[in-house]
Amino acid sequence: MSRIGKKPVDLPSGVTATVSGQSIEIKGPKGTRSFTATDDVTMTVEDNAVSIMPRGMSKRARQQWGMSRTMVANLVTGVTDGFKKELEINGVGYRAQMTGNVLKLNLGLSHDVNFDVPEGVTVTAPKQTEIIVEGIDEQLVGQVAANIRAWRKPEPYKGKGIKYKDEYIFRKEGKKK
Repeated sequence: MSRIGKKPVDLPSGVTATVSGQSIEIKGPKGTRSFTATDDVTMTVEDNAVSIMPRGMSKRARQQWGMSRTMVANLVTGVTDGFKKELEINGVGYRAQMTGNVLKLNLGLSHDVNFDVPEGVTVTAPKQTEIIVEGIDEQLVGQVAANIRAWRKPEPYKGKGIKYKDEYIFRKEGKKK
């Protein structure tokens, strides 16, 4: 039995869910998201909650049970609160600024990096050393944050680069004379 899958996903006020076949569409104050489950699970909406049950007890059905419940829970979180990733920039002369829909990064390269922000995600730079990525799709928010971080990953000697706000950089000691 899946401990995660057994729990129904509660729908807060202002959020509606409609199931049609194997797909579920969730509408909330921030937007609309949908998810299509595999044929191994069944989804039902009852008493302002979405419950997911496996069809049979095969290994694949039990795997899809917990995963499908988590995906639906992420959709509900996305349309109510949204998802947010915060990045910090460390390094002399390293900075970021938003110009329209383009994030301009100055990362010590021979040229400035112009990062086009994709549809469905909002990127803000409240300070020159902070970047905030927000949206209703958790996967897209994480991917955009990872793509920004990939331009200059933090290095272990001085800690220069772009890192997540809650990330710990294991520091190394430089060579001795």
